[in-house]
Amino acid sequence: MSASIEKQASESDHDLKNKDIEHYVEPVGVSDAVVPRTKFRSLWAIVDKLDAYGVEAQGIERVPPDARPQKSPLAPFWLWLAANMTTSTFSLGTLASSIFYLGLREACLVILFFNLLCTIPVAYFSTWGPKLGLRQLTISRFSFGYFTSLVPIVLNCIACVGWSVVNSIVGAQTLRAVSDSHQIPTAAAIIVIAIGTIAVSFMGYRVVHLYEMYSWIPVAIIFIIYLGQIARFADAGPWGGTGAVEAGNVLSFGAAVAGFALGWTSIAADYTVRMPEDMPAIKIFFWTYLGLNIPLILVECLGAAAMTTLTAKTTWADAYDASSVGGLLGAGLTGPMGGFGRFLLVILSLSIIANNIPNIYSLALTFQNIHPYAQAIPRVFIVIVGSVVYIVLAIVGASHFEEWLDTLLTILSYWLAIFVTILVEEHLIFRRGRWANYDPDHYNNWRKLPLGVASFIALGCGIAGAVLGMAQTWYVGQIARHIGDPIYGGDIGFELSFAFTAVVFPPLRYIEKKYWGY
Repeated sequence: MSASIEKQASESDHDLKNKDIEHYVEPVGVSDAVVPRTKFRSLWAIVDKLDAYGVEAQGIERVPPDARPQKSPLAPFWLWLAANMTTSTFSLGTLASSIFYLGLREACLVILFFNLLCTIPVAYFSTWGPKLGLRQLTISRFSFGYFTSLVPIVLNCIACVGWSVVNSIVGAQTLRAVSDSHQIPTAAAIIVIAIGTIAVSFMGYRVVHLYEMYSWIPVAIIFIIYLGQIARFADAGPWGGTGAVEAGNVLSFGAAVAGFALGWTSIAADYTVRMPEDMPAIKIFFWTYLGLNIPLILVECLGAAAMTTLTAKTTWADAYDASSVGGLLGAGLTGPMGGFGRFLLVILSLSIIANNIPNIYSLALTFQNIHPYAQAIPRVFIVIVGSVVYIVLAIVGASHFEEWLDTLLTILSYWLAIFVTILVEEHLIFRRGRWANYDPDHYNNWRKLPLGVASFIALGCGIAGAVLGMAQTWYVGQIARHIGDPIYGGDIGFELSFAFTAVVFPPLRYIEKKYWGY
């Protein structure tokens, strides 16, 4: 077993005073019989050396209550503020016009209400981290069971990689828009963004929070400058269409907004596990909810408003056609402000790192939930391998950005609606909302977890609801096609996923609990 994992509790007070007391956490040891780290002895030897430089060695092992020094309830506020104050959030707002043909007023209302609704589960699950000391997908085992939890675990791995791909593409587009004559190659731009992401994710929890605490500041300033540049050309225009077609477009764009907001649900507790167990849940909920909604609502609305300038500024429309979202951002900055605008655009392009960091950091932790052998692989190496995978996919998919973004967002909203429903119903109905009804030390003991049959069947029913309600370019569900234009339909996949799961899971879980015992 790694020496870094076996550090002695007798470390002197003098040494502790030299550490960052607010963030430092001693790596938690795990029996080698449970997590066979000796199989990866050479990798842990490297981690041993990296640990001396502050690289986090701990994986998904439970953080005990006496090893949670992150005292500030503002920590999740800064994290989510930075993670969503990026060009990726801006690009979602542009879809209101480019894909769903909504006017600015309709777009802003959809953005407002869907975000206010769909960030509630993220803020709620953030309060679970301090109570159990476990990561979000590890907590899911107490609702899905050890084996059925592999479904959301694999889906979350795909989601983390998928988000990193989409984010890297929009960041690369923005970086390429800095210069018309000497454009950086797309592959090189993606690699630049990936290197920044790896550097922070590699270090771990403490550095992730530290980076996110400050990275949002220049980005927020640049977005304010950008708003000043485009405001005189933006056109709210009249209210959009009415009737079935408009309803379909609103629901479909709402599904995309929901997918973006709900996307953080599956990793929410990952970033609060080092907060004290007695931290008031209302504080964590409030600051998480505020940290999410400020950037999501404002930056998405900014993206929607920017698309309305294309009529008045045909040169901006040409820039958008040539370089998509990057061109649109560049037109509002480099055109009016020249060299200084290019400098701002470079900083803006690198903002995507703040969005990718939670994805890649949580990808490693999610992957460790697959099997004890996966848990035995040091987190830092999973970060590197996952980064290589998304770099390759981003380079290959750079020319299909809008299609990838829309499809990813809506599909995510389907499975996350199922995920949220099962976790919340298990907690409130079957564990009566009491943390005493969990034994977090049993997270790796499948015999002490639910059997998983109830969650598996409910998962299947939720997927059936998604299929009936989805409205994608490649498939329109039987119910979705009755909303709006019959060809394109209106997407209610995530609403039906939630409804089907919510109805089926409780009676099945009652039967399972009665005969299985857990």
